[in-house]
Amino acid sequence: MQKIGSALISVYHKDGLEPLARELHQLGVKLYSTGGTQSFLEGLGLPVTAVETVTGFPSILEGRVKTLHPLVFGGILWRRNRKDDRDTVERFGIPSFDMVVVDLYPFEDTVASGAAEEDIIEKIDIGGISLLRAAAKNFEHCWVVSSTAQYGEALELLRSQGGTLTLEQRRAFAGASFRASQHYDAQIAAWITGSNEPFAALQGPRMALRYGENPHQKAWFVGDLNARLEQLCGKELSYNNLLDVEAAMDYCLDGPEATVAIIKHNNACGMASRATLSEAWSVALSSDPVSAFGGVIACNQPLDLDTAEKMNELFFEVLLAPDFAPEALALLQSKKNRIMAKIRPQKAADYRLRSALNGVLIQECDRHIDGLDDLKVATQIAPTQAETQDLLYASAISKHTKSNTIVLVKNRRLLASGTGQTSRVDALQQAIHKAKSFGISLEGAVMASDAFFPFPDCVEIAHQEGITAVIQPGGSIKDDLSVQYCDQNGMAMVLTGFRHFKH
Repeated sequence: MQKIGSALISVYHKDGLEPLARELHQLGVKLYSTGGTQSFLEGLGLPVTAVETVTGFPSILEGRVKTLHPLVFGGILWRRNRKDDRDTVERFGIPSFDMVVVDLYPFEDTVASGAAEEDIIEKIDIGGISLLRAAAKNFEHCWVVSSTAQYGEALELLRSQGGTLTLEQRRAFAGASFRASQHYDAQIAAWITGSNEPFAALQGPRMALRYGENPHQKAWFVGDLNARLEQLCGKELSYNNLLDVEAAMDYCLDGPEATVAIIKHNNACGMASRATLSEAWSVALSSDPVSAFGGVIACNQPLDLDTAEKMNELFFEVLLAPDFAPEALALLQSKKNRIMAKIRPQKAADYRLRSALNGVLIQECDRHIDGLDDLKVATQIAPTQAETQDLLYASAISKHTKSNTIVLVKNRRLLASGTGQTSRVDALQQAIHKAKSFGISLEGAVMASDAFFPFPDCVEIAHQEGITAVIQPGGSIKDDLSVQYCDQNGMAMVLTGFRHFKH
């Protein structure tokens, strides 16, 4: 345990500083400060020593240079357990700084405000970031507090431990300081270069999750979850919850009609679009009420009481909607641990990151939505208007479903899908089996494939089940075989030119 004897405080935002500063003074800690922070502390009636009196050098260049001096950084960086360091600080009269409290200039806020370039540049912190890095580097002997968000924790430690900290406590604060520095520099780099940094999500705040894919695995979320979701009630979101939440949002947010998607293990087990949310829910659930148990539900319209009353009969983990009628939310909250969250209308990330081996794979998100302009009729018979509508609906679902996948749709309703199969035939047979197990007829349905058919076997099986139209990317050297079979059997086939693999 090392007791704090002195603290250097230099912050931009003064909110929340007073209790921390008063506690330090109460513990007999000598306070050093600069500029506005010094004036603030003096206004509280606290004794404070100006850094200028230590360095013998005034603040210059309109405050660009205040703390950048050997007497300051020597006082932070010297190693208390080394005789040569002690001899050096005694020789040059370098004071000790056992604690550093810094709040960086608000660079991100300044950029977001639309400020002029010269104003943004002046909010690139130099002295503050240098103080943080120095104190964090010397965490064995110095305690660094790197944001106002840490004031409460710091104050509690001071009160409970009388101004002494363990090595591990200082190490934890040092880690947070380097994360703050990393995030700060990343934002500056992105602004200066004008680039959208794909690693930005890894440089945000870190939130511990209940557990990972399995209870014995630890997990964290790194980023700003509140930018996309506002959790209203329920238990903490888990690793699997978040994966299913993202999948649910991907599935149901396209299209003007009231849409409900029911997600299980990242795939839709029910999905439908209708005139009302209540009707969409009933139709979506009917496709697979068994898999829907314990799933994640997403709606693209505010949740009303009528729909909530129907949903309340089912056990589910998470429900997402743009908003909730007060009476609907009150009803659904009556069952413990249900997670309800509002979807915030914020642009989704442009990149997807995934670990592989000892590195990270980065790719652009698949934002392409197959539309009428993409469709090339490959068969003699063109799909009807109703079939075309269903084909595009099925294609949108297949885009978000794990490969290999086959999706069967009729009347803007997911009838069944085959997901994550090693063979496209297996995926189709899985979908057919699931539909039949719930008494769903495939007569007049359409079929979507996330990739081309290497052989005509899938369209042959589809025809035997009454499926009348097919949508696929095309691109196989044997496309003609599938097209010929469709022509011979009165089926329509359209090609999009866009593959939507999702491994």
